[in-house]
Amino acid sequence: MSALNRVPSLMARAGTASALTLAAVGGSVVVPGVAAEAAAASHATKALKIAASKKGSPYRWGATGPHRFDCSGLTLYSFKKAGKKLPRTAAQQYNQTRHVSAKNRKAGDLVFFHSGRSVYHVGIYAGKGRLWHAPKTGDVVRLQKIWTSSVWYGRVK
Repeated sequence: MSALNRVPSLMARAGTASALTLAAVGGSVVVPGVAAEAAAASHATKALKIAASKKGSPYRWGATGPHRFDCSGLTLYSFKKAGKKLPRTAAQQYNQTRHVSAKNRKAGDLVFFHSGRSVYHVGIYAGKGRLWHAPKTGDVVRLQKIWTSSVWYGRVK
C-alpha cells in the first residue's frame, strides 16, 4: 500500500505537499516535462565537464577533437560525449537549440556570439558570466569571462 493510501490527507493535498514531504512518506510527484528538462540538464552538465576537461587543448580551425578544437568543434565534441548530437558550425548549432534569455541561462547552455544576425562564435556557459571555449588561432581551450553583451543563449534539446 502506498503512502498516499496510508495517509489520506496527503492524497487530498498532493498539489500543495512539498516533494520532500512526499519523499519522506514514500510518495512521488509526476510533473509533465520535468523529466525531459532533467535529462537535458544532465547532458548539459556532462558536456560542461567534458569541455572543462579539455582546458589547454590548442585551437585549430576546423578541428573537432579530441586533442585540438575550434569553437564549434569543442561544443560538438562535448555534447557528443554527453550523448547529444549537434551540427558542425556555430550558426547551425544556434538554429538547433531552444533559445533562452540571459535571465534564464543555465550552466551548460550554449553561448552564441553574434554581429547583427550572424553568429560567429560559440562556447558553453559555465555560470557567473563565464564560458568554456576555444577562442582563436594561437590560443587554447579556456574559461573566460563573457566580454560582450552581443550574445544569445541556446539550450541543447
